[in-house]
Amino acid sequence: MSRARAGALAGSLLVLAALAAVAAAGQAPVFQAGVEMVNVTVTAHDARGNLVSDLTESDFTVREDGRPQKLELFAAAARQVHAGERSPASGELHCTRCNAVLQVTAGEAVPPCPEGHRTFDLGPQQELALNLGLLFDTSESMRREIKLSQESAIRFLDAIPRAKDLLLVFFDRDIRISRYNSENQQGIFERILGTEGSGYTALNDSIAVYLSRVADTPGRKVLVLFSDGDDTTSRLNSADVEQLLRGSDVVVYPVAFAGERPQSSEGLRAQAFLATLAEVSGGRVFKPRASRELAAIYQSILDELGSQYVIGYVSDNPARDGRFRRLQVEVKRPGLKLRHRPGYAAPRDGPAKK
Repeated sequence: MSRARAGALAGSLLVLAALAAVAAAGQAPVFQAGVEMVNVTVTAHDARGNLVSDLTESDFTVREDGRPQKLELFAAAARQVHAGERSPASGELHCTRCNAVLQVTAGEAVPPCPEGHRTFDLGPQQELALNLGLLFDTSESMRREIKLSQESAIRFLDAIPRAKDLLLVFFDRDIRISRYNSENQQGIFERILGTEGSGYTALNDSIAVYLSRVADTPGRKVLVLFSDGDDTTSRLNSADVEQLLRGSDVVVYPVAFAGERPQSSEGLRAQAFLATLAEVSGGRVFKPRASRELAAIYQSILDELGSQYVIGYVSDNPARDGRFRRLQVEVKRPGLKLRHRPGYAAPRDGPAKK
């Protein structure tokens, strides 16, 4: 069996699993947040829209359904040091390009990692490890935009630091999955350039497949979606996908293309759906119309990823009822605007075994 067919089969099986969960529960399936720690990725801007990356743990308060929670984890993506600089503290330095870990002493000159990379994160960084997903629409409705979409994906991958884990999903009527790690990302560009626009669109199912594949993965889960938002053949509807996303900790950045009929009711509905994906996950939607706009889009995403905070707590609500719990993150510094997911689905106990 070819790699592409194997990936398509895996996608189909995951969609069938999601549908089985719908039938069993009478509602859209929810991929649960961790049983113990609830992690929230936060992006902060000032009144002028500039990213704010110098906040500390004491600046934040997290409320769940209105109740303040005790923070157990705080990690800032901006806490980085480069080879040749003096380490500001003793402890571990984590390479941003590979899995190397250096033990350093405060004041010591930081060397490159064994692979020659020169940028490191400070402190415990498992929660900041980047797990990147790229969903690439290869359907008929994207035929006119496929070249720009290909260029978008390649330029983005070329600009972003290597992810710890990369999940590449191509979708039209079928869903094809490829997984790469930080050490093995060969052949990605060739796969992207080799795609052609054809067939129906299983956008909703492909998002559900991605969410199920990363549900138990640690770190920051970032999904960059290249699509016009059209869906013609999915078994899950948009409401199902929105509910799935509200129950996950994935941040979605749709790169939204105009599609074949952007001003039609279907086109406007598709664009609104992409905007909703960004809103409910704490991400942003981008709408490129020409290649010259791509560089600014990538830089915006990269700047956000390099300025985010991951905040974690153990909920004071022990109920395992599967209900949606609303999150509110507050910051002491006046005039700042925070963006984060609006809540998560509590864990649910399965039926008791007889």
